Amino acid sequence: MTAARIEHLVTSGTFSLDGGTWDVENNVWIVGDDEEVIVIDAAHDAEAIDAAVGDRRLVAIVCTHGHDDHIDAAPALADATGAPILIHLDDRLLWKHTHPDRNPDGYLSDLRRISVAGVELTALHTPGHTPGAISLHAPELGTVFTGDTLFAGGPGATGRSYSHFPTIVRSIRDRLLVLPPETVVRTGHGESTTIGTEAPHLEEWIDRGY
Repeated sequence: MTAARIEHLVTSGTFSLDGGTWDVENNVWIVGDDEEVIVIDAAHDAEAIDAAVGDRRLVAIVCTHGHDDHIDAAPALADATGAPILIHLDDRLLWKHTHPDRNPDGYLSDLRRISVAGVELTALHTPGHTPGAISLHAPELGTVFTGDTLFAGGPGATGRSYSHFPTIVRSIRDRLLVLPPETVVRTGHGESTTIGTEAPHLEEWIDRGY
């Protein structure tokens, strides 16, 4: 049995792109044990996330994609903890929209593994919502963190700049729905689901042009 566990924090703020701004609530995921953790998507409130991490070592701040509501608190959290910020190379342009004077500390690539508290999370490149969107598969924890690629009820939005509906459907079909059906899908916003719950609806999403 692994001592690693998943902790969940919800933060509130805004999402801005293409000249619009919307109020949003984001899921922040903390994975680890009593000694060390990673943070998945440092959204809105660095102080709240830092408090949730506490005195544990923050191994990395992993960004599932480069939209501002998923990365806005990352630099402040990195400054407070010394943890590196990691994002997929293909979202570097989106990162620069929000943080023009700060670079990430490293770039993720497909199948890169991140180890924390005795478990491994594998980065799966799942573009479509953004060019560099990733999901993080943690088989030992029976879960995949999908950011805004897959939600309870369907794919993430593809109606704004840098997004593409056929690409997100291909990512979900080829990279996510092949995971075990009992895998818990922990999303960037809203409720969790499972691969088995979402898989039967793929053709429906395609027909609807979700």
